[in-house]
Amino acid sequence: CIYTLKHIMESLASFVKARRKEVNLTQEEFANRAGVALTVIRKIEQNQTNLNLDKVNQVLKMFGHQLVPVSLKDIEVNEAS
Repeated sequence: CIYTLKHIMESLASFVKARRKEVNLTQEEFANRAGVALTVIRKIEQNQTNLNLDKVNQVLKMFGHQLVPVSLKDIEVNEAS
């Protein structure tokens, strides 16, 4: 199964929103704690694709996670294994 950008962004949005709500923070409170602008949190939670990977990782760091660029070739090789 090759993940599309849409699928990845939906998963990211769901993950961040659910985790933020688990710790009972508003988007603004969470942005402040993560050290990013409120617009970054809003863009992530609204599945927008024009995101800065460094900012996304700054948010994900709050939960001990990170996104890294992966080529389609690498994904296809791993799925064939």
